[in-house]
Amino acid sequence: MLYSLLRPALFSLDPEDAHGLTLSGLDLAQRLGLLALLPRAAGRSVHVMGIDFPNAVGLAAGLDKDGAHISALAALGFGFIEIGTVTPRPQPGNPKPRLFRLPKARAIINRMGFNNLGVDHLVENVQASGFKGVLGINIGKNKDTPNERAVDDYLTCLDKVYAHASYVTVNISSPNTQNLRELQKDEALDALLSAIKLRQSELAQQHGKYVPIALKIAPDLDDAQIAAIAALLMMHRLDAVIATNTTIARDAVAGLPHAEETGGLSGAPVRAASTRVVRELARHLKNEVPIIGVGGILSGGDAREKIEAGASLVQLYSGLIYRGPALVRECVQRLA
Repeated sequence: MLYSLLRPALFSLDPEDAHGLTLSGLDLAQRLGLLALLPRAAGRSVHVMGIDFPNAVGLAAGLDKDGAHISALAALGFGFIEIGTVTPRPQPGNPKPRLFRLPKARAIINRMGFNNLGVDHLVENVQASGFKGVLGINIGKNKDTPNERAVDDYLTCLDKVYAHASYVTVNISSPNTQNLRELQKDEALDALLSAIKLRQSELAQQHGKYVPIALKIAPDLDDAQIAAIAALLMMHRLDAVIATNTTIARDAVAGLPHAEETGGLSGAPVRAASTRVVRELARHLKNEVPIIGVGGILSGGDAREKIEAGASLVQLYSGLIYRGPALVRECVQRLA
């Protein structure tokens, strides 16, 4: 109810400014103990990737790229938090403006471009947070790293975050880093997953613990591409797949202000495409690799749809912008 009162004021601001102000406000509310007063839903714990999740509703990567607001976000009732995407070296991302609201469609277009302060800074924030819950860390490559050397960037990040993560997500599906989605293609993906799994095995021995690895894929895949990715996920024994990232399609928002902005579209218009990918993956994976469903979840019913399509967990992001913290509680309740 409070968020519905605040939202018009936030929506009057530049989207990126509103984003920063909201996170700062959450941090303050957390320090004052106000977030502890939020009503909580009784969640149902789930066991996925060898991890016990307090509930099946998580925060998707992208909202807290540097892991600077973990405790405040966790206090909203999530069963797990995913931070990032983080790259080996700091980078500013794409020029502003790069974030656009489409309120009539309950959607967002972003072309942020993996803006972050680098993996070392993220690790410092994770350590300072003292967070003891389930934490995913989403890793990517720097913009100026050519695809032929992309594996090096992913391995650098994996080395540095491994000891601090409950699981690690390999992001090869953002449309906002040039040619990144080329890594989803057969030979490139095969080589990347092979290198990632080998390093995971080495790090598990080094640290004395096994940290699961998930792959995040795009919604803009046809059935043949989904089948090929599923085969590689099983062959390399990936621990999970996250479906999906944002879409480059614009059919659902044609004619709306900002609809022609370049970048990834998220929110309600991506729900059906994301759920289709989840369903197709489930058909091919046959429970061998768990699926985390994300994309267009703006209600408890939307979260349930992802689970019924074959997901074991769900994640929220754009829905939070339109619904606020009440969405977390509603989804937890519906999945319980």
